[in-house]
Amino acid sequence: MKRVKVRKGDNVYEGIEIPSVDEKYLVLKLDNGYNIAFRRNEIKVDIIGEFEKKSKKIEKKEARYRKELRDVSIIGTGGTIASKIDYTTGAVYPAFSPEELEKMVPEIFELANIYPREVLQILSENMNIEKWKRVGNAVIEEINKDRSIVIAHGTDTMHYTASFLSFTLKNLSLPVVLTGSQRSSDRPSSDSRMNLFCSVKFATTDYNKVVICMHGTMEDTFCYVHKGVKVRKNHTSRRDAFQSVNTKPVAKVYYNGEIEFFEDMPAKHEKRAYFDDKIEEKIFLLKVFPNIAHEILDFLIDQKYRGIVLEGTGLGHTPSILYNTIKRGIDEGVTFCMTSQCINGRVNMNVYQTGRKLMELGVIPCKDMLPEVCYTKMMHVLGHARESDEIRKLMRTNIAGEIIEDTVIL
Repeated sequence: MKRVKVRKGDNVYEGIEIPSVDEKYLVLKLDNGYNIAFRRNEIKVDIIGEFEKKSKKIEKKEARYRKELRDVSIIGTGGTIASKIDYTTGAVYPAFSPEELEKMVPEIFELANIYPREVLQILSENMNIEKWKRVGNAVIEEINKDRSIVIAHGTDTMHYTASFLSFTLKNLSLPVVLTGSQRSSDRPSSDSRMNLFCSVKFATTDYNKVVICMHGTMEDTFCYVHKGVKVRKNHTSRRDAFQSVNTKPVAKVYYNGEIEFFEDMPAKHEKRAYFDDKIEEKIFLLKVFPNIAHEILDFLIDQKYRGIVLEGTGLGHTPSILYNTIKRGIDEGVTFCMTSQCINGRVNMNVYQTGRKLMELGVIPCKDMLPEVCYTKMMHVLGHARESDEIRKLMRTNIAGEIIEDTVIL
């Protein structure tokens, strides 16, 4: 690693040169934690010093125990919320020992007995079914130790993971809270501290379902808690990017520790919790768009996909050019489900001839389910059902709060 001084015109910058994906650019981590990039042909660079990048080992230590507090396991899967900046090298590395968590967010140790457990260390776009299963099994192991769960997760696919776990974690007796950070921990505007605090606080309640807890506004005032099957990331970078869709949040958790619930507490389960790993992996989520070619569906059918979620236009439509291919797929045992690419509202395929024709072919209208939720639900349903009538019934039955029957069409 090199410490360098960069001159561009009359301006001088000093910091650590960090790796760049494009050799045309030099990326500099400034002493204040921010990164800045320069075109190499526009700058003059002087090397101030050189040093070796040393790997950081996470020290493991038993968490402090206070019998009056709840036990909470923080399961790490990656993402910026479970990482720390090494200002000597500019590198990001996992910060997941009790000591490191206490340095980052000491307040959480006043809320609960904290048990960190790193299961994955990935960027969330690399999440897949095998990794989901590892997370699900880890959750059950910790739940059955009578520990509530907070999952530290990258934000890009967090709502997919929350939805998957909502269908596959059965008989939960304690909360499972996913949280992340929109702003990296080296930025003054990082949201990681408050998100983790509010998530741990909510994990000490008796709300025994899968939820996402993230900033409710751009300010450091409160977090919203969202149902794992009724939430999506609606902004690329805002701290309040996660929003409930077609429903209100479960609760509001203030940074002072107060919790305001917007619904009653779910009923408790008497049976032992378990992870239902019967999953059909050959599911595809297809966004419908103008000029879409039927060959796309032909390819998916030929590749033996068992289920296809159509993210249709409006109330649930596709171009007529897809009709024959959809019929072919259904005749060959492929399940087609219809959702809408609109954020709010619900599918209603009785309004226009297009929708009625698709239903005649056998496409299943999926009410107000989000496309991402329908995708993970179909994995679960097709892992258990084979007959078309049973599949249709299960896809249109509310299993984990994914369907709200009284959604009003405005």
